[in-house]
Amino acid sequence: MSTSACDVTPSAPGGEVRLTELCRCAGCAAKIRAKDIETVLRSLELPADPRVLAGHQAADDAVIVQISPDLALVQTVDFFPPVVDDPRRYGRIAAANALSDVYAMGGTPLSAMNIACFPTKKYGTELLAEILKGGLEKVLEAGAVLAGGHTIEDDEPKFGLAVTGTIDPRRIITKSAAQVGDILVLTKPLGTGVLNTAMRCGDLSDGSREALLGSMETLNSAAARAMVKTGVKCATDITGYGLLGHALEVARASGVDIELQSAGVPLLPGTLEAYQNGYYPNGSYANRQYVEAFLDVHCSVCDDTVAILADAQTSGGLLIAVASDRLEQLLAELDSNRVAGHIIGRCLEASDGKRLHII
Repeated sequence: MSTSACDVTPSAPGGEVRLTELCRCAGCAAKIRAKDIETVLRSLELPADPRVLAGHQAADDAVIVQISPDLALVQTVDFFPPVVDDPRRYGRIAAANALSDVYAMGGTPLSAMNIACFPTKKYGTELLAEILKGGLEKVLEAGAVLAGGHTIEDDEPKFGLAVTGTIDPRRIITKSAAQVGDILVLTKPLGTGVLNTAMRCGDLSDGSREALLGSMETLNSAAARAMVKTGVKCATDITGYGLLGHALEVARASGVDIELQSAGVPLLPGTLEAYQNGYYPNGSYANRQYVEAFLDVHCSVCDDTVAILADAQTSGGLLIAVASDRLEQLLAELDSNRVAGHIIGRCLEASDGKRLHII
């Protein structure tokens, strides 16, 4: 069985609206395929500007614009269809996911603006209000200001944030700064795409459900503080293109190969079982197809593992490339911030062949 949607109606028993059934895709799995967005971006002729310190050239998570010698702005935007039916939790998850791009580059969120699409003519305003309340909770938790936003009427709900943060231009963290010998550390387990699909179909245990929602709702702020204090230069957050897709972005931008130790990659409870039961979103299939040409997979690694490494994540953790002599400091800082840091690989010299090596 292969499943990306289920035969359920938009209303649960009792008339409650099921947000996930109002849309075709859920969460970051709704992103345009990596190869397609690359084609689109290549068609744009963006003029060089010395104020732009980081941005689209290396597929960075946000753009950084210098304001003064010691101050720059970090700007990003992110929104997606519902991953859960609870509107308040949907708002929290979407906001945490949007704020993550600022954290991935070492910035501090300053302000956020809502982006909301909702069929209020059909379902009223109460659900939308709950979504916005959930988003506000995470904006305030991040220490940022909610500064308005924009809404439109749309049959398929979507919600997210445009976020502006601040950063010291001398301490920017990008995808292009990984060095040979750097150790790769992941701060959240994988499996959100698989588990969200299973949950949407009503086939997920309560324990797995709460672990999934708790992970997606958690801000990457503590992990960001730890890597900034350690002096990390390279990181990204793991979202719609999966661990493999985002690791490939780092490898290309930094001119290195990446070796992933599959046994060290943490998974959310129930991920493997859900995948083996056929739950795998279309976005994850697209990720797997996109990275296939760049993969070198050891014969001991099973196909199920590779598939989960390509799973489209929603509000995933940070993938941090840290110099080996700063690894212990980073792990200690993460631990002091109550973040689990998992060593999952290393950066190698670039080869003439594949860019990602899974052992």
